[in-house]
Amino acid sequence: MTGTWWQALLGVTAGLLAVWLLLVAALALHARRTGRRVSLADAVRLLPDVLRLLRRLAADPGLPRSVRAWLWLLLAYVALPIDLVPDFVPVLGYADDVVVIALVLRHVVRRAGPEALERHWPGTPDGLAVVKALAGAG
Repeated sequence: MTGTWWQALLGVTAGLLAVWLLLVAALALHARRTGRRVSLADAVRLLPDVLRLLRRLAADPGLPRSVRAWLWLLLAYVALPIDLVPDFVPVLGYADDVVVIALVLRHVVRRAGPEALERHWPGTPDGLAVVKALAGAG
């Protein structure tokens, strides 16, 4: 029983690490396109900023209830070790999390506008630009 608990914790940790690496890659591509330098601090805080953004959006009573429901489901999906593509599949196993995050953020932008992302974004402007690009708003 305890082995299963540790395996689940390890799966969640590995999934979050992979999502972070993919977000950092997106941040690096953004920096390359804009000619800006990306600091280590920007890269380190990108995943926590995205998770905080999702939680803040999900708790915003000004957003439609259906949008908030999608965001809570997304947070549960990211936290649980169950994925659309199993994590043992190289690259795709972890990339599906970023794709699902991008799809839900696109839904949020369509329903609530990019201002909702801007209003709740806790991080740097470069990080927001990456998130907006993933959400199809920038």
